[in-house]
Amino acid sequence: MSDVLLVDRTDAVVTLTLNRPEAMNALDVPLKEALRDALAALETDRSCRAVVLAGAGRAFCTGQDLREHVGVLESGTTDSLDTVRRHYNPIASKLGSMPKPVIAAVGGMAAGAGAGLALLADFRIGGPSTSFLMAFANVGLAADTGLSWSLPRLVGHAKAIEMLMLAEQVKADDAHRLGLLTRVVDTDAEVLPAAQELAARLAAGPTVAYAAIKRELSVGDAGTLQDALSAEAQAQSISGATADHRNATAAFVNKQKPTFEGR
Repeated sequence: MSDVLLVDRTDAVVTLTLNRPEAMNALDVPLKEALRDALAALETDRSCRAVVLAGAGRAFCTGQDLREHVGVLESGTTDSLDTVRRHYNPIASKLGSMPKPVIAAVGGMAAGAGAGLALLADFRIGGPSTSFLMAFANVGLAADTGLSWSLPRLVGHAKAIEMLMLAEQVKADDAHRLGLLTRVVDTDAEVLPAAQELAARLAAGPTVAYAAIKRELSVGDAGTLQDALSAEAQAQSISGATADHRNATAAFVNKQKPTFEGR
């Protein structure tokens, strides 16, 4: 994998680290393509049962590399934001539909598309220096990287309008209160270990059921009650046929601790 994206495997947990610390992990084409391709590979990788997304250095990710973007604008390209279709949409789609838990270790600033990446995770761990900035309006742009979908689901429509139009920084405590962060740890040094610890816990769980829960919620968030009931019936049919379900039920009856294998 390219040096701009570090891939670490510890048992069933894969940590993807955005590795452009000198640019606060701003997203240039090589990093976007590396992240897009890594997520596509992990989607079907049965040895991976949880994913951690992190950033190297003092920021999680400050979004699009604007120095690169200025060059694109000056080149006179017909669609200067073709990167949304080529990169950001596929990345957001893979993150949002990943059939295994995704945990974002949000150390430092998550701005623009970087905030979009973090908010598509199932869990977000932050520290004292964590902050979010929906920076798009500051450069005359609308939101991308799934934020028009993820942000109102977390904070509500009115707050999403405020955050996207006013583009004001949201610091860790407020981010936790609003639901942008799942948990805030005491020090910045604890952010990644806490995220990896949570990922290891989830990787040892019923990952087929976790994937089904995620699919249920994606339908239930936007659909009717009947849509949700249909999705639940399908999810229970899938998870109920797993060895994990049979073994865990037997363990419960026998007052034993279940062991889940993700199948």
